Amino acid sequence: MKIAELKALVTSEVDAHREQLKELSLKIHANPEMGFQETKAASWLTEFLAGHGFSVETGICELPTAFRASYGTGKPVVAILAEYDALPRLGHACGHNLIAASAVGAGLGCQPVIDQLGGSVLVIGTPAEEVYGGKVIMAERGAFTDVDVAMMAHPGSHDTAATRALACQTLEVEFLGQAAHAAAHPEAGTNALEAMIQSFNAINSLRQHIRDSARIHGIITDGGEAPNIVPAHSAGTFIVRAESDDYLDELKERVLACFQGAATATGASLKHRWGDVKYAALRLNLTLARLFKENMESLGREIKLTDPETAFGSTDMGNVSQLVPAIHPDVAIAPKNVSIHSPEFARLAASDAGIQGSLDAAKAMAMTFADLVSSPETVAKIKEEFRQGG
Repeated sequence: MKIAELKALVTSEVDAHREQLKELSLKIHANPEMGFQETKAASWLTEFLAGHGFSVETGICELPTAFRASYGTGKPVVAILAEYDALPRLGHACGHNLIAASAVGAGLGCQPVIDQLGGSVLVIGTPAEEVYGGKVIMAERGAFTDVDVAMMAHPGSHDTAATRALACQTLEVEFLGQAAHAAAHPEAGTNALEAMIQSFNAINSLRQHIRDSARIHGIITDGGEAPNIVPAHSAGTFIVRAESDDYLDELKERVLACFQGAATATGASLKHRWGDVKYAALRLNLTLARLFKENMESLGREIKLTDPETAFGSTDMGNVSQLVPAIHPDVAIAPKNVSIHSPEFARLAASDAGIQGSLDAAKAMAMTFADLVSSPETVAKIKEEFRQGG
């Protein structure tokens, strides 16, 4: 069967399940669940996949809401990743309900290709992308050991096949001081809040002297108990991001020095802890991205290979991309002035544009699967680019 005929089967298969995929996406959107608590979403997704011929394993990697659904037994083995966790108070303002639907839809689209040519597809459910880095844990526990290529598509405000993402790590800090009456005996106190404020000021100064793509941002989670008491305790949470793992390690030392300096200046003692999960930078694979781009264009979308206008974020897909060739394209469902992690984007994640974006992504990923299965030479080229550090 010619590749064009295979791709026609792919699009027909996804279109045949349009209403079911829409219902699945909207149901997840209406029931937002935080990281590692996505019991409803994981159940709905696995039940759907099992009902459509996939062999399903739940609770993989010792994570109750992670799963692997497989179809086929041959090579190449292509993983299509689903996300389904939500954000506190904002719900699906990152559009993970659409990511889940597009992954399931792509899995369905791969089935007729596998029936014709072989290969295998894994729809892997990856919980807790926000904050906790579920894929980092899953990567460490071997979830992607036998995978040849990995794909997922993220909703956004640009159509871009090869996106970049920053390495990042979270820093929890505390300053311990001495309480005192702020008016009667301020000299008896050690101001823990002042140490935190000085740390912010030091970080603001540091921002002038770091690379343009690096990011440092944070919040104060405890600033004292009352305005007439010298704060004996302050706490904050910060995220440090950089375009490479090496530069992240360098930047972490400089950021920590801001807090250490504030502790010295104020006399407060510092406690700190770097997060257990470190998001790696996303490695590009342009050979794979070009296939996705061509397939999206065949659906009538204008899509760039790379886009300098696309804002940097971080994703645990970066850790997967360090292990196997991978893509993490953006699919536009929103105007360019609408940011993810906003209430407006949450609304758009349940809109007709959002549903159409997820269906287009599903088709393009499944058509890319058809390209891979029908051309071992292309798979070899993708793997060679990966080996060469692409």
